[in-house]
Amino acid sequence: MSRVKRPPSAKTVQRRHGDNLPLRPGSGPVPAAAGGAAATAAPKRLSVFDRYLTVWVGLCMFEGVLIGKAMPGPVVALREMEVSHINLPIAALIWLMIYPMMLKVDFGSIINVGRNPKGLMVTLFVNWLVKPFSMALLGWLFFRHLFLPWIGPEDADQYIAGTIILAAAPCTAMVFVWSYLTDGDPAYTLVQVAVNDLIMLVAFAPIVKFLVSGASGLEVPFDVLLYSVIAFIVIPLTAGVVTRKLLLNLKGSAWFEQVFLPGLHPVAIGALLLTLVLIFAFQADNLTGRMLHVALIAIPILIQVYFNSSLVYGLMRVFKVNYAIAAPGALIGASNFFELAVATAIALFGPESGAALATVVGVLVEVPVMLSVCAVCNRTRLWFPSEIAGPVPALEP
Repeated sequence: MSRVKRPPSAKTVQRRHGDNLPLRPGSGPVPAAAGGAAATAAPKRLSVFDRYLTVWVGLCMFEGVLIGKAMPGPVVALREMEVSHINLPIAALIWLMIYPMMLKVDFGSIINVGRNPKGLMVTLFVNWLVKPFSMALLGWLFFRHLFLPWIGPEDADQYIAGTIILAAAPCTAMVFVWSYLTDGDPAYTLVQVAVNDLIMLVAFAPIVKFLVSGASGLEVPFDVLLYSVIAFIVIPLTAGVVTRKLLLNLKGSAWFEQVFLPGLHPVAIGALLLTLVLIFAFQADNLTGRMLHVALIAIPILIQVYFNSSLVYGLMRVFKVNYAIAAPGALIGASNFFELAVATAIALFGPESGAALATVVGVLVEVPVMLSVCAVCNRTRLWFPSEIAGPVPALEP
């Protein structure tokens, strides 16, 4: 009599495929459903803050312009609070935005960098050798030529600079959200973010200096750019690493991941929204008759996002990278570290500048555009090999 074989356990499947991570709920093999249809995972949701970020940004635009028009005296006083071209109120708020994000980065994950080098190499290639340069080309084409009759040469140079700064900073925090929504490999996403952050320490300033000076003709003071890197990358990154290590030792990973980090998230979003209110208050006079400019700025940003995400995704498929790595890679290639971009544009050109406005437009389009990229990834996961077949996570509208 032949013996009936029992299905392998989750741990057996995990060992068979070489995955050192524990299986997440709903990520195991798909059971056969009635009629042969694949099971569908429970819908994954963004938090209220993240889900309606575009709405909050729009409200901040309106409120900031209203404050700038109604209270010009206090707004001017806040605008003049600067040290080394860095506006102190905005710098404090931006630091509150960036510090919680840096807490999520575990540089111990770098030891896993060789686990799937093809995926990492594709991500780094697009992030640093394609994305900033393609944005410089798009900015030059649209603002210097196609849109020039509507915006004028001075604003054209500012918008080119702002979009380049936006593209030169790969996403650090929101990519964890996008990876979650596409059922990406969280450990490998962490590796990609950690490596990008280390490269950003040395590559961000030279790339911005080279491309902004070349494509827009604007003078970029390197010392101010260096101050921005120190203030908005080095200091919060160091503080995040130290805080993470201390709290993990004192409280443990469960408390840190489930209590401390979620508690800081509303602080980061609140700081972002207050920053936008100040920026639009500073730009109230410029914005009153320039809503057309906001729509025009969004066009090359949208093209750049879809181009780079498609390029990463396509290269991942060519190199037969697993879906759980390909999807977050495409999202890192598409998304931007807009908090750093806003801070840098303000430090270089001022909070009332066109460059600052261009980076804020990036914030405005970030969530709906990235959700559309997530939806494409979820619908095309069968294009890629998968270590462990899993149900497709549904995105609620």
